Order: sequence, then C-alpha cells, then structure tokens
Amino acid sequence: MGILTLKEDRPTPKAVYNWRVYASAAVASFASCMIGYDSAFIGTTLALPSFVKEFSFDTIGKAEKGLISANIVSLYQAGAFFGSLFAYASTHYLGRRKSLFVFVTVFVLGAGLMLGANGERGLGLIYGGRVLAGIGIGACSMIVPIYISELSPPAIRGRLVGIYELGWQTGGLVGFWINYGVNLHVPPTNTQWLIPFAVQLIPAGLLFFGTLWIKESPRWLIANGQREKGLANLCWLRNLSPDDIYIIEEVGGIDEDVEKYRREVGAGFWKPFASLKIPRVQWRFFLGSSMFFWQNGSGINAINYYSPIVFSSLGIKGTNTGFLTTGLFGVVKTVLTIVWLLWLIDNLGRRKLLMFGAMGGSICMWIIGTYIKVADPANNPTDDVPPAGIAAIFFFYLWTAFYTPSWNGTPWVINSEMFDQNTRSLGQASAAASNWFWNFLISRFTPQLFTALGYGVYFFFASLMILSVAFVFFLVPETKGIPLEAMDRLFNERPVRKAHGIVMEQLHQHDEEWRRNVDGAELTSDDKFVVDERENV
Repeated sequence: MGILTLKEDRPTPKAVYNWRVYASAAVASFASCMIGYDSAFIGTTLALPSFVKEFSFDTIGKAEKGLISANIVSLYQAGAFFGSLFAYASTHYLGRRKSLFVFVTVFVLGAGLMLGANGERGLGLIYGGRVLAGIGIGACSMIVPIYISELSPPAIRGRLVGIYELGWQTGGLVGFWINYGVNLHVPPTNTQWLIPFAVQLIPAGLLFFGTLWIKESPRWLIANGQREKGLANLCWLRNLSPDDIYIIEEVGGIDEDVEKYRREVGAGFWKPFASLKIPRVQWRFFLGSSMFFWQNGSGINAINYYSPIVFSSLGIKGTNTGFLTTGLFGVVKTVLTIVWLLWLIDNLGRRKLLMFGAMGGSICMWIIGTYIKVADPANNPTDDVPPAGIAAIFFFYLWTAFYTPSWNGTPWVINSEMFDQNTRSLGQASAAASNWFWNFLISRFTPQLFTALGYGVYFFFASLMILSVAFVFFLVPETKGIPLEAMDRLFNERPVRKAHGIVMEQLHQHDEEWRRNVDGAELTSDDKFVVDERENV
C-alpha cells in the first residue's frame, strides 16, 4: 500500500482523479485561508506596540484591555455564527458557487472597513468590520466543505475536503508569522498594524475571482431541476463522457437519493426543517454539532486567539520571543495537516484519528497543567526558561502533533459527508453555527478563564479531550470511502464500530451483482469496451 493508495467503493476510471477536481477544491479553499488567517493574526496584532500605542492600550487597566481584546476577537465569531445560518438560505436559492461569491464580497467590505480605523476614529470601524468579515467567514465555512464533498469522488473525498483544512492552516501560518515579521522589520507606526489587517484581502481576492471559474455543484443542480447543466458539470469534473458507465451510475445514485428524500421529506426551503422530526435526521444533526463542542473543548481556539497569554503562562517573555514561539506553532500545524490530508484521513480513517488524537492530546495537557501548578512561572519569573519549562513547551508542541491530524479538520470532513442531499445544506449550517458558537464562547471568556482557573484551564481541556474518546467510540461511525448516497445505510447500522465494514461489503456485493448482470446481457462493442476498462481499473 503506497502513501496515495485509495480504497474505492467501486472500480473507478483513472480519469476521475484529474486536475479539475483538485483545482476546484483548491480554489474554493481560499475561503479557509481567509478563516485561518483571521483566526491567527488578530491575537498577536493586538499585542503589537504600534496597535497598543494607536488605541492607547498602554493607558488603561489590564481588565479593561482584556475586555476590549475579547470584544474585538469575539465579534468576529458572533458574525460567523449568523453568517453560517444565512448561508443556508443562500445556498438553497442561489447554489454553492454564487453564494461563495456573495459572501466573499461581504468579507471584502468588512476587511476594507477595518483599514479605516485609527486613534482618532476609535475602534468602531474595527468592530463593524469584524462583524461583516465574520458573516462572510461563517457563510464560507458552511458552503465550502459541502461544495467540495459534493464534487468529490468517494475515494478521495477526505483528501479533497482536507485541502480546505490545509488552506485554513496555511492562512493561520501566515497569520502567526506576519506579526513577527512586521514587529521585527517595520517601524511601530500605524502602518505596522495596518499591514496584517490588509493582508486579509489577498486570499479574499483570490476567492472572489476564483468563483468566476469553478463549476456549480452537479448534485445541487440535479436536485434543483437543472439536470442537463448538472450532467455537463459532472462530466467536466470527472473528465468522462455522459455515456460512460461511471457517470451513468453516479447520476443514477444521485437521482435515487434525490427521489427518496423528495418522497420521504419533500423539496423546498422549509422541508428540511420538517425532516428534523425524524429521529435519524435529528441524530445526525446532534452528532455534527457535538463534534465541534469537543473540538473547541480541546483548547485549540483559546491558543489560536490568545497565544501570547498561553505562552506567557509557560514562562516565555518578550514580544518577539512570544511571536516566534507562536509562529513555530503554526509551522507544526501546517506540516502535520499536509500529512493528514495526503495519507491519514483516507487511510487511517476518521474514527481512529479522533480517538488517538484526543488520548494523546489529553495526556499532554495534564503534563502542561502540572508543570504550571508546580513551577508557577508567572509568580517565579526567571531570565531564561528552565529545563522543566522547556519540557512543558515540548509537550505543548506534542499536543499540537496529536490535535492537528485529528480534531483540527476531521469534524469538518465528517460533517461535509454525513448528511443526505435534502438536509446537507441545513446540516452543515447547523454544524458550522455550532462551531462558531463554541468558538465565540472560548474567544470571549478565555482571558477570564486564565484569570480564574490558572493552571486549571489545562486540566479542564484535558478532561474534555478524554471524554471525547468515549463519544467517538460509541456514537460516530467511520465514513471513509462511503458514497454520499449510502450514508443513510451507514448511520443505520449497529454496532457503530462495525458499521463501515458492513456497508463496504454490501457495496462490493452490489458491484459484483451489477457485473454479473452485465456479463449475461447482450453488449455492443462500446459496452464491452467500457466493461473491459472497469475490469482493468
């Protein structure tokens, strides 16, 4: 088994794994670059000497400064919460591609608004811009995973949705390092803090123009009565002709799925809400939202938004030293994300990643909290970080190594694939809103948590991580390689830990029956060529 070996649900022509599907996923993932950058740059930008001087942070008390910082950070999450809900209406009426265009435009307006702030005007433009940018970000976080999932061949769906996560980490990497760079090389004028705010417009601009190139989701088009256009887009993405047996099977599966939910649930804007009465639909909504509770319960967003506070609690001093340590944190996350999307997500699978990551991360958090409890670096300052402190920093990076290829992106992958066609938009809106809700709480109250609990914050996150292992083991089935149209079957199987194997076996039996039926039928020369090609693959 090579690093890129795929486990397929059925024989798949090599043409399906082409540059078009990867490029479409990459263009859509400029949205996650925006998200990652915005999540990473704001905490260290607020600590820049020029920003502190511009808005007189050096003349106010620690508590007031913490409240203002929390408001700047958390308004973004509040906007994102509502943006993820607005996106449901937009994707229903406009589709995935046009909705991306609309909300990236909202983001650009918000980012531009922030650039108008200064000491005389106050923080109002930053507050307003953060809300608008958050609305755009929240909507994109809902749209992009389902868009990529809907255009992906099953065998590489995790990898393609993983590109979304890689974009997030790439944006975060730039966000972590940019303030180190401007603090080192740009004089502490208003230009110094405006540069990080202005860089937001780069990935946003790439997405803005990229939406003019990417194709609309074939599944959305077929489900909304635009069959010919949907078929044309699918053939373009798969690099196959309309009469290829792979296309015929895929469109047949989409038709069957759409017809089933129109029969059971019905079509229309409000029908998916009515489907929430169905227990199996409720269950998937619960699982999707819960995964983001556990993700935020790991402590990741406390670290993302308030990294200077986190690293100072470990005994690290100095603005540049803190920025450098934060930047290395971003490097570790990005490198591990590449490993995750190339191999781990579609080979090791979703369940094992989540459980192994949570167990390892919990152990690291317990060790870090114990160090802070015993050494108390805040009240026992030293010129250099002691050996025990260096060990604590090592375990922090080890925690990053456990967290990044597990809880960082995997919940997004599972949510992008676990819902049926009629509830996929609403389900992803619910999951994304849940992510931003928990994100908001963490970003808003992290300074107060560190003040009230101290080292206990790390024990709190460690406890939540170990509890998430039981949640995944008993409740979350493995979804790798399962076609979107077979997710109902997967979530109906019990016990959960064996559901994946049962459904994959059923799919292979179905494919064998199809081939036997084809072998017994009268075939044209073209049909025989298609069958031979399937057998060769």
